[in-house]
Amino acid sequence: MTSTTQATPATNTCLALENVSISYGSFEAVRNVHMDIPAGKVTAFIGPSGCGKSTVLRALNRMNDLIEGCSLKGRVVFDAQNIYAKEVDPVEVRRRIGMVFQKPNPFPKSIYENIAFGARINGYKGDMDELVERSLRKAFIWDETKDKLKESGNALSGGQQQRLCIARAIAVEPEVILMDEPCSALDPISTLKIEELMHELKKTFSIVIVTHNMQQAVRVSDQTAFFNAEAVEGGSGKVGYLVEFNETERIFNAPVQQATQDYVTGRFG
Repeated sequence: MTSTTQATPATNTCLALENVSISYGSFEAVRNVHMDIPAGKVTAFIGPSGCGKSTVLRALNRMNDLIEGCSLKGRVVFDAQNIYAKEVDPVEVRRRIGMVFQKPNPFPKSIYENIAFGARINGYKGDMDELVERSLRKAFIWDETKDKLKESGNALSGGQQQRLCIARAIAVEPEVILMDEPCSALDPISTLKIEELMHELKKTFSIVIVTHNMQQAVRVSDQTAFFNAEAVEGGSGKVGYLVEFNETERIFNAPVQQATQDYVTGRFG
């Protein structure tokens, strides 16, 4: 297997993966990932289908716990604590490390309640109207929704729904936002709005995004991790691994590993 190359981020570490391997039952999906994800930056995960990008992303807030038979070896450290330690509450992990999914998934509630619901469950005691407005403003969707807060979130366009989901994630005041291909179901104009939003959000949050769009990774991210997969000896299927992790400019213009060079220049087999 190609040796992993890793840069030392110039900023504080937000999440550290220490020798992380993830399996679904007896199938090992991802092997031996070491990575320090920087705080206050956008980190992109790129790589071919089936290389474990989304699996690693979901491991960062224990979403894989919801998949029967999924297990993790190693440590994922956040705020100086292994989030997989027995005493750690996964619900609290997911409050502090929010997630936006590939397909917009508003709650079947009003726009207002999409924002207020999670905050209320998490014990928010402040001015709910102010929180709803602030969250929608941060997600660049207040002007489009301020006159129809009582209407269903499902009545919005796909791009608006995705920004509503981002506003919903923001409302519970996380420290990190994970985004799993958040633009793959959106048109180019909606994609541009989400990308502009990411640039604004990194002033407040650390962001990790999985994207199949390399141009998007170049546009939005500060750091990029390239994952690949290789055939398992004597078995079927492939296991994903981290090839290279560095500043985005280095990954796309001066990568260390040949596999990275081949992938970003379109010569990947």
